[in-house]
Amino acid sequence: MSWRSGRASYNESTHYKQADSLRGHDAFNRRQLMKLARRPWLAFCCALTFSFGALAQTAYPSKPIRIIVPFPPGGGNDVIARVVAQKLSDKFGQQVVVDNRAGANGIVGLQALMQSAPDGYTLAVAAAGPMAVNPSLYQKLPYDPTKDFAPITNLVNFPLLLVTHPSVPAKTTQELVALAKAKPRQLFFASPGSGNSGHLAGELFNSMANVQTVHVPYKGQGPALSDLIAGQVQMLYSSIPSVLPQVRSGQLNAIAVGSAKRLASLPDIPTISESGVPGYEAYSWVGLVAPAKTPRDIIQKLNGEIADILRQKDVAEKLLGQGAIPIGDSPEQFAQYIRAEIDKWGAVVRSANIKAD
Repeated sequence: MSWRSGRASYNESTHYKQADSLRGHDAFNRRQLMKLARRPWLAFCCALTFSFGALAQTAYPSKPIRIIVPFPPGGGNDVIARVVAQKLSDKFGQQVVVDNRAGANGIVGLQALMQSAPDGYTLAVAAAGPMAVNPSLYQKLPYDPTKDFAPITNLVNFPLLLVTHPSVPAKTTQELVALAKAKPRQLFFASPGSGNSGHLAGELFNSMANVQTVHVPYKGQGPALSDLIAGQVQMLYSSIPSVLPQVRSGQLNAIAVGSAKRLASLPDIPTISESGVPGYEAYSWVGLVAPAKTPRDIIQKLNGEIADILRQKDVAEKLLGQGAIPIGDSPEQFAQYIRAEIDKWGAVVRSANIKAD
C-alpha cells in the first residue's frame, strides 16, 4: 500500500505538475496568438501613417497660393511678384494669385502675412523698406522682420540709378561731389517719401561723400519725377525702369548706378563706387517670405522652385532688361542679408535723424 500510495501519490503529483505546465503553455500560446493577431493591424496602421505623411509632403500645394504685395499695382515689387506667380502656377498646376495690400510703408501687407496660417499658402513680398528700414523708422512696429517671418529667397536686387536734371553742370560722380561741396545745401534730391529707398540712398551718399545735399520728399514716384524733369529739384535716386525712358530721351542725365559692378544692360554707366565714392552701394530689393513656423520642407520646396525660375533664360533676360539683378539665394543667406540691411539702413536713419511721414 505504501508503495502504491507512493506510486499513486507520485503519479498524481506529476499529473498536477504537467497540468500546470500545460496551462502555462496555453497562456503563453494565447499571448503569442494575441501578439501575432495584433501585428498585421499595427503594421497596417504604421503603413497608413507613413502613407499619409508622405502624401502630406508630396501634395503641397493642393490649393491656390496667395502672394501679398504690400504696395500698389504697377511698381517694381508688383511686377517681380507677378512674374514669379505666373511661373509658379505653371510649375505647381495651382493658381498663384497676387494680392496688393498697400499702406503705411508696407506695414499693412506684412501684418496681414503675420496673421496668416503658416501652411505655405500665404506668402508676401519682402522689400527693403518694410523689412530693413521700418524697424528704425517706426518706434512701434507690429512685426519683427527677423522673428515673425520665414525667409524663402531674395528674388532680385534693384540697384538705384542716380539721375540729374540737364541743367546740373556735373556729368560724373566726382564732378557732382565737387559741386555739392562748393555749394552746400544748394542741391536738392527728390524721393517718393521719407524713409523710401531713394531717400536713404541720398542720405548714404551725403554721409560717404561728406556732402550736404537736401532731401525733398514727395507723395510718390510720379510727382518726384515730374518735378525733377521740370527742374524744380536737381537729383533723384531711382529704380532703373522708372527713369530709363527719360534718360534715353535726354530729359535726364544718368550719372552713375548704385550697384557693386556695372550692369550688363547698361555697360556705359559707371558705378558710384568706381567714380567718386568708394564702397557705395544702394539697392532696392525684392524677396519672398512666409509666416514664421511654416514647415521647413515647404520653405525648401518654394526656394528650389523659385531659384529654378530665376535661372530660366526668358525670366533672367526680362529682369535684367528692367535693371534688376536676379538673386535666388538660400533661406539662410536671405535671412543673413536682411539682418545686414537692417543694420546698414538703421545706421543711416539714425545718422540723418529720419522720421516717418
